[in-house]
Amino acid sequence: MPVNFAILTALDYFFEVINWLILIRVILSLLRMENMSNPLSRFVIITTEPILEPFRTLQFRSSIGRNLMIDFSPVLAILVIQYLVRPLAFKLVLLLMRYI
Repeated sequence: MPVNFAILTALDYFFEVINWLILIRVILSLLRMENMSNPLSRFVIITTEPILEPFRTLQFRSSIGRNLMIDFSPVLAILVIQYLVRPLAFKLVLLLMRYI
């Protein structure tokens, strides 16, 4: 039982770190500090870009998102992570632990 709790806690921390990195990326973009010369900024961009790119592509392919000046991909990414990916990951880990 303690191993199950440790794995679920680590998974929870992983998703929290991803959410915070996306929020930091939004703040960096609002402050116009998204340059690759800063190591912290570079780390945040490199880490979050694979997550945000599919949502950005989806937004700009839609008829509504094409005309918007604001990039809503961070909001979409956080919502999908919180309400779809995170619960599915927890259920999958619990299901796998039942059979191990």
